[in-house]
Amino acid sequence: MKIRSLILFLAGAFFLGNAPAESSYLLSGLITDSNTGEPISFAYVHIEELNRTAVADAKGRYEIKNVPAGTFTLSIHRIGYRTQTQEVNLEEADEVVNIQLRPTVLGSQSVDVVGEQEDLEGSNLEHASKKVFGSDLRRNLGNTLSETLSNLAGFDERKMGSAPGRPVIRGLGDERVLILQDGVRSGDVSAQSSDHAVTIDPISAQEVEIARGPQALAYGANAIGGVINVVRNQIETTVPSKTTGSVTLNGESVSTGISGAVDATIPFKDFALSLNLNGRTADDVRTPLGKTDNTYYRSTNDAIGLSWVQDWGYLGGAFSTYLNNYGIPPDPNGHPNGVDIEMEKFQYDFKSEILIRNDFIQVIEGDFSVKNYTHREIESNGSLGTQFGLVTTNAEVKATHNSLGLLDKGTFGIWGELEDYAVIGASTPDANSYKIGAYLIEEKDINKLHLEAGLRFDWVLNKPVENNPNSSIGNIRERSFPALSSSFAAIYSIGKGFSAGTSLLHSFRAPSLEELYSEGPHLASYSYEIGNPDLDPERALAKELFLRYQADKASAEVTIFHNAFSNYLYARDTGERNNRRPDLNNYQFVGTEAVLYGAEFSGEYQFFRRLVFDASLSYTLAERNVSEQEQAASGYDGDSRPLPQIPPFKVKSSLKYTKGEFEIGSRVRFSAEQNRTGEFETPTNSYLLVDAFSQYRLEGGKLLHTFSLNANNLLNTEYYDHLSRIKDLRPQPGINISLLYRLYF
Repeated sequence: MKIRSLILFLAGAFFLGNAPAESSYLLSGLITDSNTGEPISFAYVHIEELNRTAVADAKGRYEIKNVPAGTFTLSIHRIGYRTQTQEVNLEEADEVVNIQLRPTVLGSQSVDVVGEQEDLEGSNLEHASKKVFGSDLRRNLGNTLSETLSNLAGFDERKMGSAPGRPVIRGLGDERVLILQDGVRSGDVSAQSSDHAVTIDPISAQEVEIARGPQALAYGANAIGGVINVVRNQIETTVPSKTTGSVTLNGESVSTGISGAVDATIPFKDFALSLNLNGRTADDVRTPLGKTDNTYYRSTNDAIGLSWVQDWGYLGGAFSTYLNNYGIPPDPNGHPNGVDIEMEKFQYDFKSEILIRNDFIQVIEGDFSVKNYTHREIESNGSLGTQFGLVTTNAEVKATHNSLGLLDKGTFGIWGELEDYAVIGASTPDANSYKIGAYLIEEKDINKLHLEAGLRFDWVLNKPVENNPNSSIGNIRERSFPALSSSFAAIYSIGKGFSAGTSLLHSFRAPSLEELYSEGPHLASYSYEIGNPDLDPERALAKELFLRYQADKASAEVTIFHNAFSNYLYARDTGERNNRRPDLNNYQFVGTEAVLYGAEFSGEYQFFRRLVFDASLSYTLAERNVSEQEQAASGYDGDSRPLPQIPPFKVKSSLKYTKGEFEIGSRVRFSAEQNRTGEFETPTNSYLLVDAFSQYRLEGGKLLHTFSLNANNLLNTEYYDHLSRIKDLRPQPGINISLLYRLYF
């Protein structure tokens, strides 16, 4: 609560020293097809710097209210058209910006509009490194966020059945990948263990953003893997001219799964009411060898939000719930009958934005969030095995500024978090974690060169409710960790569609409460977890080089990366049986030097007018240092050995045919064998999967209907995913036919 009081005090002091803007403006216009001149309905319009969004109506008209004076980047995307970004300038009056979108059959093509010129360029670092929306989001929409993103280059999924899955980016997962919803942390413990689900359902996502580099420092110092933000707009930032929304229905054969969602934004005078309702249910998953027992799930993720929008900005709040009951498959060495998990989260969010009449400050934003999360693991006899409770309180105040000296624009802010953590069913002590951070991110354009730099200072205090210097795992006491993180990025437009760039990130991550203080069985993940109260922070230096190309009929990107950790924290399987629970291995949290490096490629090419070929590949190598002490204890005589849970070399490619509102295609996914394994980790064989997909769009009156039919693992191939915690027990799902229907209104 001290952190919250400090942030509110600073916010109040800042507001008193700066007068709110006396007026704001309306940005509106008509979106049309550049070839036919016909209006384009249901296009998604986004002001990047202000996070203002709008959806064009059935006649192609859009409007965004309460926009301050200034220069902004407008992003427009629509199924079947090139994503377009262009600069808009509002000075002393409302502005009408009519937009012409160019049709395309490519999925990732974007166009920058400068004056009357349109230039195809590589994505620039002013925005998220990657966005997933429209047909790409529907084609890859899965039961979990990680499944939805798993077909992107460099992305994989750490999973344990149907419900628990978490994204892995370039071999990095858990605490090294931040997961947000509408810019706020998820407030669960999915980073702690493979059996814990992420409390965000992708079915209602309007888009998913993936950010790296300096912009990631606005969300945390530990996002060396990246930041994933699921955009649901539960708190609206503008009032639409009429009720808008969507209805979604989805079914799949592999688990007899059914899901549905209703999303709506309802205007009333100066207020906008948003509703998000969804639910999922599925039975056990079928594989080529039969069903995998206890892989069912029943979940719902619902929200209601209300915004009050004025000329000075907006003020809004939202209440959301996440309820999920799911099963963890049986393990003869840990829990032969499986474990059932009951999970719930209740979340309260408040956000506000104030437009400032100041030559320096443009906008001040504030948000406050409370999340009450509970996770129960129920053994087969009905008794409670382990229960996790976490109450997370977040608060943030940030501001964006106009040009200042040599700097074009930037963002600075202060952020705080309080975690109240408790565990039942283990010797892990109750503990609190206090975090506060301050960051500064600046941008500069010099002709064709774009530069970004960021600094962030964090202070973390992890404090058990009671100290225990004589604990069996060591001296349990409070630990504090102050540190500075930094990042730099540059991108240069070479011309003729080429751009090249680099990014550097010096990251910091304090040990989590689990890594410091855990002690006890965790049946659902087949482990007995042992914390280390003496752990030092995790520090790393991430380096990246990339080359991008975009033209009328092609786009491509190649990246090489190198992440060096001076102290990589992970739970090491010791191979030793626990004295208290001989059926479980000891997993000891340790820190070691490590390095992860590799390469990625993704590209699209259009030929014969209606055919598009795309491909991606990713390869990550990871090793850790082996100390002399470990060599002596284990008999291993090497200086290094592979890290566990690292994805193998993967290639994905597809060919699709597009005509008008219809597309059909096939995808091939190849995974090489993974024999670079960590201690006590088994290798996996290579596999080849064949998928098929089709989509159709139908516009009727004021509605847009979309249909997606997918067939994954069409040949019912038996295969084993290296990042699955049950890969030694059961194969991955067999053939799966899914149908998705979405109605926009």
